[in-house]
Amino acid sequence: MKKIFKWIGIVLTAFVFLGTFVFLYQKSQPKEDVYEINTVALKDLEKSTIVNGKIEPRDEVNIKPQISGIIAELYKEAGQMVKKDEVIAKVKVIPDMGNLSSAENRVKLAEISFRQAKTDFERMQKLFKENVVSAEEFEKSEVTYKNAQAEVANAKDALNIVREGISISNAQMSTTLIRSTNDGLIHDVPVKVGNSVILSNSFNDGTTIATVADMNKLIFRGNIDETEVGRIVEGMPVEITVGAVQGLKLKAQLEYISPKGVQTNGANQFEIKAAIEVPEGTSLRSGYGANATIVLDRAKKVVSVPEASLEFVGDSTFVYVMTDSVPKQKFERRQVKTGLSDGMNIEVKSGLKIGDKVRGILKVDEK
Repeated sequence: MKKIFKWIGIVLTAFVFLGTFVFLYQKSQPKEDVYEINTVALKDLEKSTIVNGKIEPRDEVNIKPQISGIIAELYKEAGQMVKKDEVIAKVKVIPDMGNLSSAENRVKLAEISFRQAKTDFERMQKLFKENVVSAEEFEKSEVTYKNAQAEVANAKDALNIVREGISISNAQMSTTLIRSTNDGLIHDVPVKVGNSVILSNSFNDGTTIATVADMNKLIFRGNIDETEVGRIVEGMPVEITVGAVQGLKLKAQLEYISPKGVQTNGANQFEIKAAIEVPEGTSLRSGYGANATIVLDRAKKVVSVPEASLEFVGDSTFVYVMTDSVPKQKFERRQVKTGLSDGMNIEVKSGLKIGDKVRGILKVDEK
């Protein structure tokens, strides 16, 4: 019995030794390289660039007061729609003391002149009825009287404008009422009730009461690199994707290319603008981040291969065309002339025909 176990042990040891020898022998043998095979075929190729930017309203207006004063009331807030000439806020006038004093003096002088003109007119009217003075003299006194009367009205109107900001003769067009100058969405109301505001003049831009924008007319604004700006022209179609709205793609048309570049992070960039076609029912916000895809070049039904199949040596380009696959892969090195590339596939203008098999990337042995 002991002899049987002894021989079994010897046989098992021999098998282990033999198996180890075979395994090491196989591992020591050079492995055959196996490549992926790509078939030459006809494809439509497009060379495009992606420009980062944002969406903005074409017309965004800053509403400013026509007088200086204090915000008395606010009738609108950010996010609300507003129509042209609709009142946004009301300003209480803080009159300039110098202007107020001058306006009050004008009223006093106008009233003095009016009283004198009235007295003269009444006297001339009496004398005219008695045929003591001529009609011409009477008419002159009448004109002087009416002018004095009009000056009193104008002086009082000017005083009321200085004091209250409101014209007596045209109260509906009061400058104390801040009205929107266009239809649109109110983006911002940077003032509060009680804030002081000033009108625009040669020394400052004035206080912005509200910012109103027409959100039905939007543009894309971005910057393109100088290496690609020479390949685009105004009028080219643009596809806009908005990061904040999943799956939304908007059509646009390139309408502006800046003639001057700006240095940004060491690169020379040129500003571009594209007019966006906003579909009905689509709601977008100003400032949304967006990407614009611009097709720089395209080729239809051209002979092409994956770009990974190419070998570049200096100014020359080569591919490896399969000549045999059994018992192992064999390839022939062939020079080709290339054309348009979309980053994945590349046009081959000469050196290959449809149906040729070319070497791709080396397969990884996962064993």
